[in-house]
Amino acid sequence: MNENIGAEELETVAFEIGVVVPKSSGNNKDGDETNDCIEVLVDEFRKAGLIVDRVVGLQNEFLRLGAPLKTLGQAAAELQLKKRTHIGVDLQFHWDEVEAYERQPDGSLFSWFERYCCHRHIIYGIVNTSTSTIILKSDGNEVHWEPGKPLLRTLESMGIVKEVFPVHDETKRKQLLRSWALNWWDFTVQPIDDICNYYGTKIASYFAFLGMYTRWMLFPAAFGLTVQLVDFGSLQLFVLSAFFISIISWAVLFFQFWKRKNSALLVRWQMNYPAVDNESKYLEDEWYQFQSPVELMKKQGADKTDKPRGKEAFQREEWLGHFMRFRNDAMIILSIICLQLPFELAFAHVYEVLRSDVSKFCLTAVYLFTIQYFNKIGGKISVKLVKYENNKNIERRADSWVYKVFGLYFMQSYIGIFYHALLHRNIMTLRQVLIQRLIISEVLENMLQNSLPYLKYSFKKYRAVGNKRKREKGASSEKIQYMSRVEKEYLKPDYSASIGEELEDGLFDDFLELALQFGMIMMFACAFPLGFAFATLNNITEIRTDALKLLAMLRRPIPRPDATIGAWLNIFQFLIVMSICTNCILLVCLYDHEGKWKISPGIAAILIMEHVLLLLKFVFSRIVPEEPAWIKANRMKNATHVHDMCSRQLLRSISGEKMHAELKKDE
Repeated sequence: MNENIGAEELETVAFEIGVVVPKSSGNNKDGDETNDCIEVLVDEFRKAGLIVDRVVGLQNEFLRLGAPLKTLGQAAAELQLKKRTHIGVDLQFHWDEVEAYERQPDGSLFSWFERYCCHRHIIYGIVNTSTSTIILKSDGNEVHWEPGKPLLRTLESMGIVKEVFPVHDETKRKQLLRSWALNWWDFTVQPIDDICNYYGTKIASYFAFLGMYTRWMLFPAAFGLTVQLVDFGSLQLFVLSAFFISIISWAVLFFQFWKRKNSALLVRWQMNYPAVDNESKYLEDEWYQFQSPVELMKKQGADKTDKPRGKEAFQREEWLGHFMRFRNDAMIILSIICLQLPFELAFAHVYEVLRSDVSKFCLTAVYLFTIQYFNKIGGKISVKLVKYENNKNIERRADSWVYKVFGLYFMQSYIGIFYHALLHRNIMTLRQVLIQRLIISEVLENMLQNSLPYLKYSFKKYRAVGNKRKREKGASSEKIQYMSRVEKEYLKPDYSASIGEELEDGLFDDFLELALQFGMIMMFACAFPLGFAFATLNNITEIRTDALKLLAMLRRPIPRPDATIGAWLNIFQFLIVMSICTNCILLVCLYDHEGKWKISPGIAAILIMEHVLLLLKFVFSRIVPEEPAWIKANRMKNATHVHDMCSRQLLRSISGEKMHAELKKDE
């Protein structure tokens, strides 16, 4: 351990990064460990101010790294992080002025995302500062550490360092298990600030959205339950129309109030966008997920020496990016229409014709297997297309990819339902399909999402123990050696997306499940009002199961800087517009039983209602401000304060220069 770190500070330091290296084989013939690459790596970590805890596992050795506050502060200053000050302005961080900066909601100086960036900067910033190559040893092989090269990158390229990953803080993890994952009595209440402090703003935004969405769902769930169970006789169509108007108004108002809540969360979590330019430093540099800190520092230095680009260059780059995105979107839409649409329509038609339940079950199994293969191919193609777009940062690339892939899932999830609703006008079959999708599909989805990570972890753990027994004879008759906590975390699966893991993490699957559920209960609300009640029960369970999955079954995810739901907000807004159109068509089908499609007063009223609801969506989005008044007032107050300070500083500078000039003139 580091000798210059006090005992009290040492106790408060959490180990948040794990480095996986091979176990020492003991084959060092001369007994000199000064040039052993693992020993050198540990020594360099300690010289950089990190606390290193070495844990020997069954197959590998694990280096748990922790950083004292001073070490993190110095790294933050080198990275030129911007942090919120007490006057409400984001300024470049300086360790000597640490008291000027606001603390996080839990009292810590740095957020988990900032700490992760600082850790990565420290461990990948260890370079060979000498002018000659340093020869290191690893199991009898030579490792050449060249001048100016990061040591960790060199060892990674040689396969000596197997992986660098975030590790759980056991104290905080157990606290979240008690107050969040296992706290079923509070239903939708969650410790959002604690989630943000531990997992970062992106995951906290998802759970804040899921909690608010579930609470707001109680109204349409109660209304839908009443409409479904009570027989209103001749007034049934009128009640369905009132229910339809209510849920559209509910959805529009919910997303407006979510924007307000999200603005408040941005302020509370000290995020400086979307009020400022999205191309801020947080997003622009992509924060080590694809580049090392050394490479980023070189890039920043090169950017400073580059000549400023002219207006024409910016316009050329802007329109080229728009053209590439339009071209890629057109390719995806044409592929969906020409390839996926005929397949989905053929499946829906065969499913309608078949009479045997066994045949329908076999057909559905083949369909699900085939469509998963199509989705993976579509996801990989979308990733390649996005790479050619002129997106400024990883979050924008992820949003562009989400739009493309959602088109595939939209067609897969809804085209069969549209077929039953619009072509066959079979409301009973439509309700059966909706019940299957809402109940069976979501239950199976939750079971797979929570069981597959555990099965993967159990298999890896069993294989690791089996390999240990094979290497050590007679170990089978002894008690099995228990794995350390860090080794168990290493064997757990990542929080990654089912497709497109290059651009998205597991939040893609969680948001996709919510979006498909929202589209299903909204677009066919008049056919199955009870769907809102099923969705509410599912979401209450989803909050706890997703929390348990993150805390107990998966590795700690890499934090992301964004604090909004990104592209999914526009997808939800699109689904609201689609809901207005589809429900109006359903009401026409219920009103016009004979299918004559003649313009009667009833059908005319439904068509007028469609246009009124579209107008109502626009009006509500203007009446309810997206940002609370107190946030605007605070921003104006802070801007005025900064302006006054800058003005006084400028006046002092001008006065000082004038006095200096007069004194020089007198001399």
